[in-house]
Amino acid sequence: MFYALLALLATKQLGTSRHSGAISLFDREFVKAGIFPADLSKALHLAFDRRQIHDYGEMTEVGANTSDEAIVDATKFVDTIRQYLTDQGML
Repeated sequence: MFYALLALLATKQLGTSRHSGAISLFDREFVKAGIFPADLSKALHLAFDRRQIHDYGEMTEVGANTSDEAIVDATKFVDTIRQYLTDQGML
């Protein structure tokens, strides 16, 4: 999701080295502008939060439902960004 997001931000000559900065730019430039729906932002925020917990928090088991949901959300996010870039003639 992060690299798809970076590709999207590059279309507006925007960039950041931090995940949180990229998410903020996505929300400001694409969600609030009405280009993408809020559910993509929600999925992105959730993925980031989960990554923070599991990369830096206590080691816990991830349930099948959680992992399945994450895969569905990530696939939808990347596919939506890809379609947008294609429609814009950038892919």
